[in-house]
Amino acid sequence: MTRSAMMAGIGSKNTKPELVIRKGLHKFGFRYRLHRKDLPGKPDIVLPKYQSVIFVHGCFWHGHEGCSFFKVPKTNTEFWLAKIRRNQVRDAEVQAKLMESGWRVLTVWECATRRVPEVPLTTEVADWLAGSDYAGNISERDFFPPTDRIDAQ
Repeated sequence: MTRSAMMAGIGSKNTKPELVIRKGLHKFGFRYRLHRKDLPGKPDIVLPKYQSVIFVHGCFWHGHEGCSFFKVPKTNTEFWLAKIRRNQVRDAEVQAKLMESGWRVLTVWECATRRVPEVPLTTEVADWLAGSDYAGNISERDFFPPTDRIDAQ
């Protein structure tokens, strides 16, 4: 399978990392809406009761620096770097628009959904929702210091 065919097959909704977060939130009793088109960026998960949205970002597609899942392809490097940079700029613009509208914004990175068990990860999300921070990020680094991570060896 060519890289082009692989990349074309990756969807933007209902991804495995997104389903992990949704399943955990539902088990914890949270109720939410999905991909609301009336909000900037169509957030993956919207919790109106908490005036909060959650984006579940793929580490590659959104350029998660320092993450083992973010490796720039060796071929067509300029194209990929430009594409990822555009995604990062758009992410920042969307977050700013949502926060200006009074929404709290949490980004959960794919690496956390792959390496952190469901209960501790969902607990971290629930704690953020119960808090007062307007923006937050959750990644594997919140659970494993760099020296404990497999890719740090």
